[in-house]
Amino acid sequence: MAERHPNFLVVMTDQHNPIYSGAYGHALVRTPNMDRLARQGVTFEHAYCNTPLCAPGRISFMTGRYPHHLEAWDNATPHRSDLVTWAHHLRPRGYDVVLSGKMHFLGPDPLHGFRAQLAFDLHATWRHPIYTWREADGPVMPAKDYREPAEAHGGMTEELEVDDRVEAAALAYLRDPARREQPFALCVGFIAPHGPWIVPEPYYSMYDRSRVALPTIPPGHLENLPLAARVLRARHRMVGPYTDDEIRNTRAAYFGMVTRLDAQIGRLLDCLEEQGLADDTVVIHTSDHGESLGEHSLWRKSTFYEHGSRIPLQIAWPGHLPAGTRRREVVSLVDVTATMLDLVGLSATERAAARLDGDSLLPLLHGETSAWKDEAFVEYTAHGNDRPRAMVRRGRWKLAYGYDDPPQLELYDLAADPGEFTNLANRPEHREVQEALLARLLDHWDPATIDGAVIRSQRERRLIRQAVGEELF
Repeated sequence: MAERHPNFLVVMTDQHNPIYSGAYGHALVRTPNMDRLARQGVTFEHAYCNTPLCAPGRISFMTGRYPHHLEAWDNATPHRSDLVTWAHHLRPRGYDVVLSGKMHFLGPDPLHGFRAQLAFDLHATWRHPIYTWREADGPVMPAKDYREPAEAHGGMTEELEVDDRVEAAALAYLRDPARREQPFALCVGFIAPHGPWIVPEPYYSMYDRSRVALPTIPPGHLENLPLAARVLRARHRMVGPYTDDEIRNTRAAYFGMVTRLDAQIGRLLDCLEEQGLADDTVVIHTSDHGESLGEHSLWRKSTFYEHGSRIPLQIAWPGHLPAGTRRREVVSLVDVTATMLDLVGLSATERAAARLDGDSLLPLLHGETSAWKDEAFVEYTAHGNDRPRAMVRRGRWKLAYGYDDPPQLELYDLAADPGEFTNLANRPEHREVQEALLARLLDHWDPATIDGAVIRSQRERRLIRQAVGEELF
């Protein structure tokens, strides 16, 4: 480590499924700057969010703790002001810590340790409905059909205009001569490629629709979807029908949004180099969750399938971390938080005292793999659902758990079945791996307790809204 700890540029996109990028091997989607990061640093091929939803996932990343430890249940749960984030840890160590754009903080504290918000967080101003798990408690989900796959087109949106302002504010911050006076941590939160799938030219027409593949859905698969996927489709009313042309057009618009976003990332990287900051700055590029984009006949997030929970993760620091390296070990966002705190000098004892749920990736970044846990935990307690659900990925295996009696289980061998089409749960030949993963999942996650806590929170928050008005949440 140098005497001065490194700067950080954290770029967090929204709803980016990593397979839709050149850096992760897609033959069509052009992402020259994600490719550039892959050449400059380490790209993780099996990185996961800790919940496939915006607000709880982002506060989990900021704190390095799982959402159930924070009681961050859904997109309408206020975040407690006493939650300690990596921003709180960095500022006493001499860092200027600022946010430009989205981090989807909810509740009375708009900063959670950041010194300033440089540009508008559009989603923090939205008042998300409180959807319930029991119809007697209130609305389960909106009544209208999910039509976004039929509505993709060319043009600008408020979301993309906000992203442009986020980029401009971040560039102005990096160009300020004060950046050379003290270490900084700049977090840039883009909304893209989150829907609506509307993007201006030349990006909207960039991808030939005839070359855009339809989702992979084997014969009979939809008739045998696991219960969790059937409930999600029904509650979000993802029933279509969507024509092949609509699906291809939507996917092409999403690809265009990814390429437009990639250009914005490139301008941030260019600015670091122009200002002489690149060699002293750790760049972390990731997303809060993925996007199904029609796979398994699902859209959006909220699922443990790879398309919903797997995320891009690239970490680069010239001269300090290996360049052009790919890691296949399983990791998650709480590990990224632990890594940042390790880089600024928090000891293992201090990180343990912070009750982090993740582990520092620094040894893994340097190729020390023997002690790595090779594991990620993901949970979901929000809308489109009716009970706590959780997933653990370890090595080639993934186990998903749905609270029920008996529990609804899904077990996938991702090496043999990367599309997750064959549920191996409860097969005698896989009993040992299933029991080991289930024990690991339940070791720190109690579905009965969480079920009661979520339902109680939904009822109490709805009562408060009815009593004092929507504005507080």
